[in-house]
Amino acid sequence: MRSIVKIKKLEQTIEFTSDGSLRFFFIGTGSAFAKKYFQNNVLIIKGKDHLLVDCGAVCPYAMYTYHSSIASVRNLLITHSHADHIGGLEEVALVGRYTTKIRPKMVITDHYKKILWNQSLKGGCAYGEYTDGAFMTFEDYFDQIRPRQIARRPRPLYEANVGSINIKLYRTHHIPDKTGSWRTSFYSVGVLIDDRILFPGDTQFDRELLDWMCGNYDIEYIFHDCQFFRGGVHAYYEDLKTLPADMKKKMSLCHYGDNVDQYDAKKDGFAGFTQRGVYYDFGT
Repeated sequence: MRSIVKIKKLEQTIEFTSDGSLRFFFIGTGSAFAKKYFQNNVLIIKGKDHLLVDCGAVCPYAMYTYHSSIASVRNLLITHSHADHIGGLEEVALVGRYTTKIRPKMVITDHYKKILWNQSLKGGCAYGEYTDGAFMTFEDYFDQIRPRQIARRPRPLYEANVGSINIKLYRTHHIPDKTGSWRTSFYSVGVLIDDRILFPGDTQFDRELLDWMCGNYDIEYIFHDCQFFRGGVHAYYEDLKTLPADMKKKMSLCHYGDNVDQYDAKKDGFAGFTQRGVYYDFGT
């Protein structure tokens, strides 16, 4: 295990580089309908490299409140197609096309690229230009970083690098709520960063997933979504409380509702509730 995470305050604007240390800066930590905490989108920073994981509807505004701009984002990864995770992407696309003249890179499989474009982005992005008898495509707005599949079992596992940041993507069990397995769920992924930090994204309570990741990698810290009511499509807080003590003590809970103040995550054995607007520094 490496050194314990250090929490550092934001000074003026978001820093998109570090001294080589791996940092997580949560643009927001709230659920889809939270109003106090923005949405659960995170900027990962390491040396000269960065990666924004998810870009929800209020992400561009949230970055503005940190005296920063969504136009500074050069690399993205989208975990799934809910508005609190993709709602700001159209702005990213249009700003890149018509303002900065820079196409951001996106880590995305061919399978999900088709879903994201055809079911979400096409309506607002495809019809701005018509050239040589064709409307615009995903490639007019983003450069694809295509992850390679490195395993099929116990679930599909993909790997890619964004500069010095290594990421592994795996399927999660999110929606619909009545599906019995990730196999029958709509496409959604979690992320393992540098084989150190686990960010399952949006998922129902999935002990199999946690045991797989923690059993095969030296996981230092886990940022896990939670909800405070039973049912639905996220990990129920009371279910998370049943996890082993050694797993909970390195688990910071995020994607929570505005009623988070009614709970004491540290008292219940967790590392705590994730804070937005600070750097979680994991060192080199």
